[in-house]
Amino acid sequence: MNILEVKNISKQYDKFLLDNISFEIAKGYIMGFIGENGAGKTTTINSILNVIIRDSGSVTVFGKDMDEHELEIKANIGFVSGDSFYPKRHVKEVTDVYKRFYPAWDEEVYQSYLKKFNIDPSKKLDELSKGMKMKFCISLALSHKAELLILDEPTSGLDPVARDNLLEVFQSLVEEGEVSVLFSTHITSDLEKSADYITFIQDGKLIDSCSKDDLIDKYRLVSGTKEQLSSIQDKLISHKTNAFGFMGLINTSDIPGNTNIKFGQPSLDDIMIYYANKDKEAVQ
Repeated sequence: MNILEVKNISKQYDKFLLDNISFEIAKGYIMGFIGENGAGKTTTINSILNVIIRDSGSVTVFGKDMDEHELEIKANIGFVSGDSFYPKRHVKEVTDVYKRFYPAWDEEVYQSYLKKFNIDPSKKLDELSKGMKMKFCISLALSHKAELLILDEPTSGLDPVARDNLLEVFQSLVEEGEVSVLFSTHITSDLEKSADYITFIQDGKLIDSCSKDDLIDKYRLVSGTKEQLSSIQDKLISHKTNAFGFMGLINTSDIPGNTNIKFGQPSLDDIMIYYANKDKEAVQ
């Protein structure tokens, strides 16, 4: 069963077009959502949540249309972003306001998360570390029995230890198969550790949406001398030259036979970087 289905959503601004984005998340999986800053990740999330009005396309959550069942659906969604709210308020004060909006609020579950994450409800939010703020937001989201977590840059600005702790939390949530996660981030190393699937957008357009392993397997890093570049340049997604020769990205299916050029497996960062470089080469 798909928890979330996004079909051909578009949104036109003066200088930006989110262009027919489609992907789906099955129950009990983490979908990484990647793209450079300005690619359209937050616009997509806001379109999913009806924070902005889509020009076209549809969003189905828990098998129901978001436009027709928005309040019911949002009662079962937990949204967590890197931005802090009400920084001068105490944890308890924020919780008292938040829980009024969720009929399924479970105080016992909430208290168990506060204990698990060592969160002091008497502290103000700006007295918490960034990692603790995120854990507090997650506690809120999970205490009204959210079945879908939408995370918009939740690990941005966190140190590696805090990020790793949060990734363990996200992974533990999906292990029982009851919670699905849409995880938008530019820190792709986090997704290499935790994501099952990846949706990659560039300049408002969908590049791919598939399993993480399949996405990486579709590409290879290539390196060689400047003399070798001419024999393969037309097959490269993009490339960069250096004092020793060149490096580039190629579709695995386009790798030529009988060549001495070196090929290796790319990271998600590599794929993003060379696609961004492709756009720069097109402008030149």
